[in-house]
Amino acid sequence: MAGSLPYLWLPRPREDCIGSNIHVTSGYAFADVIGGDIFFEIIEPQELEYTYRVRPAKDFGVSFNDSFMGQGVPLVPVDPPCGCGWPHNADDLEGNIALVERGECSFLSKAVRAEEAGAQAIIVADHDQQSDEFFIEMISDSTTREAHIPAGFLLGKNGYMIRKTLERLQRKQAIINIPVNLTYRPIHKMNQPPWLGW
Repeated sequence: MAGSLPYLWLPRPREDCIGSNIHVTSGYAFADVIGGDIFFEIIEPQELEYTYRVRPAKDFGVSFNDSFMGQGVPLVPVDPPCGCGWPHNADDLEGNIALVERGECSFLSKAVRAEEAGAQAIIVADHDQQSDEFFIEMISDSTTREAHIPAGFLLGKNGYMIRKTLERLQRKQAIINIPVNLTYRPIHKMNQPPWLGW
């Protein structure tokens, strides 16, 4: 039909049609809505024990699923948070996952720097601390550099809450499992952070 948006129709239980291309259902599983996104869960500290959604980098780094499986691995906030220069806490990043904030340099620059410091992956949180719904497509810059670690984008609200909670608890890191397979789990059973609105 000319002028209409394309959509993928999948048979679902109790599906109601609204308008011409909008479908509402109560039977969705995560596989229906996440696309290429992945999830990680924080297992320590208890105050952060939730499941978090990450959008993998679009055209740099390697896949979390193909090359990386982190169980009980530290997620370390980088100091300074932008992750553009050499980190003051580089020793804490060795073999762990770097948590940085968006801004001041390209996403690729952050991934390359984290890799140089020994991180096995990087998660970039939006610098907007109130951002709780919009994911950014992380793309490469115009250089020929390459990152050989997985990279993903985290909502700013999640990044802010992780960083501030760790600071309050005087902890250098959170312990996470990444990726977490939620393919067949219904959305309402996800243990999502209470500060997110969905």
